[in-house]
Amino acid sequence: MISFNYENDFELSNEDQISIWISLVIQSENKKEGDINFIFCDDEYLLNLNQQYLDHDTLTDIISFDYSVGNELHGDIFISIERVLENAQDFNVTFEEELKRVLVHGILHYCGYKDKNEQDEQLMRAKEDEKIKMFHVEH
Repeated sequence: MISFNYENDFELSNEDQISIWISLVIQSENKKEGDINFIFCDDEYLLNLNQQYLDHDTLTDIISFDYSVGNELHGDIFISIERVLENAQDFNVTFEEELKRVLVHGILHYCGYKDKNEQDEQLMRAKEDEKIKMFHVEH
C-alpha cells in the first residue's frame, strides 16, 4: 500500500494518480508492492534525519529507508519540497516533473538501482526517464 504523509503544508493534488503510477513502476520492475510511505517535509526536517541516521551534514532532496523483504518493496521515502523546488529551477524543469523524478528515484533504489558512481548514476537517470514516461501512459 502506498501512503502519503505531510510534515509541512505541501499536499499532492493527485494522490490517486501518483499511487497508480508508482504501483505500475513497481510491477514493471517485477517487484511486489508492500507498504511504502512517502513523507513530504522541509529542508530542516530532512537535514535532521540526514544528521541523525546517516551522519551527513548536508541538504538533500530525498532520503529513503528501505525495509524491503525479497521482491516485496517496503520503505519510508522522505522528500524535501524545498529541495525539489530549488532543483526544478536549477535543472530548468517544472516542479511537477522534478517531483516525479524524486518520487520514482526512491522506488528505483528499492528495486536495486544505485547512484554512487557515474555508471550507476547514468543507469538511474535512464530508469527515471523511462518510469516518468509511464505516468502519461495510463492517464
